[in-house]
Amino acid sequence: MPAIPTSHRVRQLRPTAVNSILAEVKQLQAEGRKLVSLMRGEPDFRTPAHIVEAAERALRNGRTGYADNRGELPFREAVAAKLKFYDPATEILITTGATFGIHAALTALLNDGDEVLLPEPVYDAYHSPILLAGGVIRSVPSQIVNGRFTLDVAGLEAACTARCRVMLLNTPWNPTGTVFTREELEAIGEFVLRHNLILLSDEIYESITYEDHVHISPIALSPELRARTVLINSFSKTYAMPGWRAGYCAAPATITQAMFLVLQQSSRGPATFVQDAATEALQGPQDCVAVMRQEYTNRRATVCRELSGMASCRVLAPEGGFFAMLDISALHTPSNEIRRKLMREHGVVVVHGSAYGPSGEGTLRVSFASGGDNLTRGLEKLRAGLES
Repeated sequence: MPAIPTSHRVRQLRPTAVNSILAEVKQLQAEGRKLVSLMRGEPDFRTPAHIVEAAERALRNGRTGYADNRGELPFREAVAAKLKFYDPATEILITTGATFGIHAALTALLNDGDEVLLPEPVYDAYHSPILLAGGVIRSVPSQIVNGRFTLDVAGLEAACTARCRVMLLNTPWNPTGTVFTREELEAIGEFVLRHNLILLSDEIYESITYEDHVHISPIALSPELRARTVLINSFSKTYAMPGWRAGYCAAPATITQAMFLVLQQSSRGPATFVQDAATEALQGPQDCVAVMRQEYTNRRATVCRELSGMASCRVLAPEGGFFAMLDISALHTPSNEIRRKLMREHGVVVVHGSAYGPSGEGTLRVSFASGGDNLTRGLEKLRAGLES
């Protein structure tokens, strides 16, 4: 029987790096191999008790019907109170995680052939929603300067064409760990305004920063930039709620309405009781966020300490998020080849930097979203593999 053809847009898609590696992991595990994963960005903390209790309370109170398609008003009001600049009735949209927010924004904003500026190395799951929306990816290379990945305006200008409509920015920046400074964001913001672009600002790691690095949202820089920004966020990282699939977007009313039309056709949003729990997360005690940030700080220090002093690599200490990039360029071997050897010969799973674009070649991404014995054993295996 001949194969049934799929759409040209679907034929452009590729599995994400994590899903591709997971397939390799499952195959090795089926062969009886034991592996330690330092790959995924899934917090290993339990969702804080007061958030879980809010969901349980909502369930007992019968909060299981259809939610308001824009998001329950108390939830939107809690988001607006956090952000300060937005009308909860017209400028806040509740989504099933940040992933759907990105999809809705790109679908609402892009016409066929419109280009999206995408700094790289970057989280590779951004690629597919751009392509599905009919967009064209315009990669913007970055460089490692003074131990951190940096993005300069000259690179943005070189990549920008008359077809560019959107720029997608992630700060703290997955996978690099860079937290853009105010000065860097101001320069990017001026570029966005100069070229009449829309900025998609993915801020899901906003609460996880280290030392004197502080997350700054582009919406705080000027009313002019805020009027051209779609802010995207979720509860997965800050509140250890990855499986709850709760997120939100904030944007000018015309953009939010367009995104709402996309959402109506493809999602009913998070369950009502999930929205009640997320409202509690924003309005309830925040000491749980500080506790998790401190633990990530300790894990970051462990990664930097345990992988220091090797001729084969250096740790680019992350300024935010829970991934550390290892510079392995001294090995003069493709990062995916090294990643495979580490998994097959040493039993530790990481992600190769080239999965995130050419600027990531010569690096590996190491996750410390999980700690304890998993992190200890994983770092031991990783160091042994790199030293060999």
